[in-house]
Amino acid sequence: MLTPAIVNTVVSAALAEDAPWGDLTSQLLIPAGTIATARLVAREPGVFSGGVVFRAAFALTDDTIDVSAVAADGARFDAGAVLAEVSGSARGILQAERVALNLVQRMSGIASLTAAYVAETVGTRARIVDTRKTTPGLRAFERQAVLDGGGHNHRFSLSDAVMAKDNHLAVLTAGGLSVTEALLGVRAQLSHTTHLEVEVDRLDQIEPVLAAGVDTIMLDNFTQHDLREGVAIVAGRAIVEASGGVTLDTVRAIAATGVDVISVGALTHSVRSLDLGLDIAIGTDDGADRREGPS
Repeated sequence: MLTPAIVNTVVSAALAEDAPWGDLTSQLLIPAGTIATARLVAREPGVFSGGVVFRAAFALTDDTIDVSAVAADGARFDAGAVLAEVSGSARGILQAERVALNLVQRMSGIASLTAAYVAETVGTRARIVDTRKTTPGLRAFERQAVLDGGGHNHRFSLSDAVMAKDNHLAVLTAGGLSVTEALLGVRAQLSHTTHLEVEVDRLDQIEPVLAAGVDTIMLDNFTQHDLREGVAIVAGRAIVEASGGVTLDTVRAIAATGVDVISVGALTHSVRSLDLGLDIAIGTDDGADRREGPS
């Protein structure tokens, strides 16, 4: 998902936003040619994500900066763990620091939250998936972080699949067609490779939707009792997705109803960035090092 083109485009834009005319502070305070080393250190436990993004922030700032010993995406770590090492131009490291941290902290926060949801579904058939409730411009980064946390991705964009929600169906049936007729008309226009998903919010909507031969039926904001009944009605004729109001406190019970997929918008729209820091040491002319505090 994170192709070089996507990574370079997003990271370059972030670097240009943060230092459009360079890093004035470092240019004035740090002598040219000063070499620094730095370590990416975890302040709390979690799941790592964003190694390629972290590398890119420094490489696109100064391609002589070396980033090594980067933790594997999806790797779990404890507080105090060193997740990467950076060495090279002190000015370059300081200029790229905030962009590198912002991105890897957010991605690791998403991966860590996703892993917590996935852990709650162990022993069930349900898989945890994300939604399109992502930060504009960062969807590929955030979707990759969900994968690194052990989750799965929903459709990437509006162009990838047909997903008919209540407003779509209201427009479709306004001319007098039944839901089944309207959806059969949609199905007739689709390639055999294009997925068709339909959202329902009542049990009595399930059979008319299934009659159109849909691939996935989304049970939106159903109670746990109605989710069980919905799964029984579908009886394997389509993939069953549960959506709406999913939290870490409720996801285990939702998974136990027998649904195939649980979509969780909170993975990306309500996540807290993980607390990671870049600890820097600046080389001096006399060869000594002076430690800078966590950055």
